[in-house]
Amino acid sequence: MAEELEKLTSKELHDRAIDRAVHHLDVGFLWRLTKAIPAAQAAAGHPDQAEADVSHLSSILNELVHSGGGEVADELRPLYIEYLRR
Repeated sequence: MAEELEKLTSKELHDRAIDRAVHHLDVGFLWRLTKAIPAAQAAAGHPDQAEADVSHLSSILNELVHSGGGEVADELRPLYIEYLRR
């Protein structure tokens, strides 16, 4: 299996990984990927894109939290407090 995966293009690996994560509802992998993208952009020589990715992700999260009349944000309070106490 490892040899087969090594032969795939990066695009093919991406597509397989995303398809699998979505199929298995693997939010953990999707989040790890999301966190890794800005560093990968910078390492690939695109630091401006890395900054744009972080800004875009921040906007998406802001929209998610503020949907539902703030109820989602209220439910996430413990997570925010834990993070800010570090």
